[in-house]
Amino acid sequence: MLKIDHVVKKYGSFTLNCDMEIRPGCVTGLIGKNGAGKSTAFKAALGLIRMDSGTVEILGKPIEQLSAADRQKIGVVLSDSGFSTFLSVKDIAIILDNMYDKFDRNVFLEECHKSELPFDKKIKEFSTGMKAKLKVLIATSHDASLLILDEPTVGLDVVARDEILDLLRGYMEQDENRSILISSHISSDLETLCDDLYMIDHGTILLHEETDVLLSDYALLKLSQEQYDRIDRQYLLRCKDESYGYACLTNQKQYYAENYPDIVMEKGGIDDLILMMAWSPKEGEQL
Repeated sequence: MLKIDHVVKKYGSFTLNCDMEIRPGCVTGLIGKNGAGKSTAFKAALGLIRMDSGTVEILGKPIEQLSAADRQKIGVVLSDSGFSTFLSVKDIAIILDNMYDKFDRNVFLEECHKSELPFDKKIKEFSTGMKAKLKVLIATSHDASLLILDEPTVGLDVVARDEILDLLRGYMEQDENRSILISSHISSDLETLCDDLYMIDHGTILLHEETDVLLSDYALLKLSQEQYDRIDRQYLLRCKDESYGYACLTNQKQYYAENYPDIVMEKGGIDDLILMMAWSPKEGEQL
C-alpha cells in the first residue's frame, strides 16, 4: 500500500533516513519523541518535500507517477494543513463534492451530524476536538484506500480521542484492504489501534515490531548491580544506569522470567520503548 525505501532528506544538522512499509489491511503506527522525524517522514511519503535520495511507492506506483484518480484514494490529516477556518461544514461538503468522484455528500453530512458538528458555524468557532473530528471525517469521506494521519488526536481529551479512534476502526471495518499510517504521542491510542509499530529517533527508524509482540514479549527489567553482573545480556536491547542499578529493555521476557525468577520485571509498553530506545548514554554509561 505504501513503501518508503531508503528515503533521505537533510535539513541542516537533521537527517531523515527512513524505510517503512504499510501493508494492505493494516494500521501502522509511527512513534517517537518530538522532533524525531515523524512529520518529515509523512511529508516525504506524500511527496510534499523533495527527497535527497530514495523512493516512495503508493498503491504500487512511484509517487511521481500517481494520477489524479490515484490521489483520490489517499486521505490525509496533517497538523499544519486543512480548509480555511472561515468555511462551514456545508461549504466544505460542496468543495469535496467537486474534488472527489466517490464523495457522498449525504453520508458526510450524516457523519458530521453524528459527531455533533454544526453545519453552518465557521470552523474557526469550533473547539479543538471538533476541528480534529472534522479533519478525520474529511479524510475518510471519499472512499480512500490509504489514510496518512499525523497526530490526529493531539491536544484532545479522552472522550474526543475515543471518538476519533472509533471513526478509524469503522473505516477499517468497511474494507479489509484499507490501510492507515498514523502517528500519536498517546501510547494507549496506538496500543489498541495499530497492528504494527515503527519507532523513529533523530530521523532514523530504530525498530519495527508487531504491536501484539511488543505487548507480550517486551519487558523492562529492574536489576541491582549484582544481578546485572551475572545476567545473560544477549537479549537486552538497552540498559540504562539508575540509582538502584540498571533498567534494561528486553524483547525476550519469557526467557528472563524462566531463568531469573528473582529479578523485578515490568510489562513493556510503548512509553517504555520510546524512553529506552531513544535514550542516549553519557560517557561511561551502558547502551
